[in-house]
Amino acid sequence: MTPLALEQQLTGTQKAAIVLMQMSPENAAKVMAHFSESEAEDIAAEIVRLNRVEAAVSDKVIAEFHDIAVAGRRTTRGGRDLAAGLLESSFGADKAAGVMGRLASTMAGKSFEFLDTVEPSQLLTLLDGELPETIALVLAHLRPEKASAVMAGLGEGQAIEVAHALATMGSATPEAVTIIAESLKARTGTAVAAGRSHAEIVGGVQPLVDIINRSDIGTERAVLDGLEQKDPELAEEVRSKMLTFADIVKLESRDIQQILRGIDAGVLARAMKGAAQPLLDAINSNVSDRNREILQSEITAVGPVRASEVQEARASIVRTIRELEASGTITVRRGEEDEIVY
Repeated sequence: MTPLALEQQLTGTQKAAIVLMQMSPENAAKVMAHFSESEAEDIAAEIVRLNRVEAAVSDKVIAEFHDIAVAGRRTTRGGRDLAAGLLESSFGADKAAGVMGRLASTMAGKSFEFLDTVEPSQLLTLLDGELPETIALVLAHLRPEKASAVMAGLGEGQAIEVAHALATMGSATPEAVTIIAESLKARTGTAVAAGRSHAEIVGGVQPLVDIINRSDIGTERAVLDGLEQKDPELAEEVRSKMLTFADIVKLESRDIQQILRGIDAGVLARAMKGAAQPLLDAINSNVSDRNREILQSEITAVGPVRASEVQEARASIVRTIRELEASGTITVRRGEEDEIVY
């Protein structure tokens, strides 16, 4: 990769990346920990992209930070290993793996950047008639929020086929990415950007989970039920990684309080119907005495409710949890090693 040249105009994110690249991994990790997850992801992406930076560029950037001394003229090295190490030291191995996984998909899919400005409804028109594997490849390069909206617009049968193709997808060659991107861009009249020179793994179970986690309850249920019929083992793996209402028990008290703060008491009362005692305890112990009284009154007033109402109430709360997790406001632990035992 060609080192970054002095005459190039740098963005603020690139400058932040270069400063971190000048520091020791330990100190850089401490600084990285002060950024939000989305900011850290952007900076990590720049570290991966930059790889090497000329000494003159490093010196110029460092000079802008008056509290950091210029440590001699040298070529600064970045790269994937440094980015992954900084993220792991700052946010832990699980979150670092998730960020680097998203980076792999994002950086492999620069050819699809033009889709960022295309509405889901327009995407559905562009993808009409395409094979499930083609649609899956495109969804793998979209932000999960947009990909979930596209998934919801597919017919139930097609959504299941696309979900299965996405979860079982391996490496996408640059040729395949370029051909599909050129085809879509020709329909939108957009110039084609150069793709990467090697294959990247852009699909898999986790991208599918990210998409389903942001889908409405109807799409979620249809896709999971369809996968259960098509590939029970895969469906079980997807379910095991998904965020659910029961995951509230895995949260720290401050995170539970953050979630409950914005939830209507009536919705919460319906969601708690039939819930396991540990989950009820986690909720009741994280509301004030006054709010607990209000909640108990709502539960009594609600009385028996349909299972579908309970599911919808829980889905509404899960969407709130997902939004807070995506923004970095709360942290949700996943995996067997994180299970809470009572």
